[in-house]
Amino acid sequence: MPDRRKRTFYRRVVLKMSGEFLGGGDLGIDPGVVHGLAREVRDVHRIGVEVGLIIGGGNIFRGSQAAARGLHRITGDYMGMLGTVINGLALQDALEKAGVPTRVMTAVEVQQLAEPYIRRRAVRHLEKGRVIIFVGGTGNPYFSTDTAAALRAAEIEAEALLKATKVDGVYSSDPVKDPRARLYPYLDYMDVLRKRLRVMDSTAVSLCMDNGLPVVVFNLAARGNIMKVVRGSRIGTLVSADPRARKKSWRPRDGGG
Repeated sequence: MPDRRKRTFYRRVVLKMSGEFLGGGDLGIDPGVVHGLAREVRDVHRIGVEVGLIIGGGNIFRGSQAAARGLHRITGDYMGMLGTVINGLALQDALEKAGVPTRVMTAVEVQQLAEPYIRRRAVRHLEKGRVIIFVGGTGNPYFSTDTAAALRAAEIEAEALLKATKVDGVYSSDPVKDPRARLYPYLDYMDVLRKRLRVMDSTAVSLCMDNGLPVVVFNLAARGNIMKVVRGSRIGTLVSADPRARKKSWRPRDGGG
């Protein structure tokens, strides 16, 4: 087993990404993107980091948009949960082809496809060196996969929640539309809530704040960024309540979070 103390800053993480990422920015699943992601997770797994993954289902079905067109919101949310199961199975297949032992754990019962989420069992899987893919959200309508990621990260006592996006971090405004948008290297949880920054929904941010769970928001499209984050490189935006994190020289090794 690799010596985590020498090689990583985070021993256990949960990586949250959108379903759209697996689709390559489109609907459906892009096999090339999925296998590329699997290789990056494999590299992080090989240096001893315990990894949990949560993927949205927006590339398959987005319940909120369907609700706006007349579908009952609860029905739409459950359909979205099933979309996350589809994405989880695709990623499991790619990870196992890359030689990574993987388990899919679901909050909604799908016995033939995935095992039910049980916290103690999830922790045991991680301790045995298996990557876990959490699917089915929280198992309840009205809760986003961001909230599911914060919940699972808190339950398995992850040291950080890694929020993968298509931009370099959290900006003062949409960097695609506003060339003057400023990247925030550090934010306090309350900064995110007060400024209504689109990091995660407010329930997820509050859950992280209540449990002292740091959130690293970074660009998943840049190859190697997952490895950089777990090794402590200050890329993207760190959301934390630790005042030391405002200093560029501070790193997670100092005991922050």
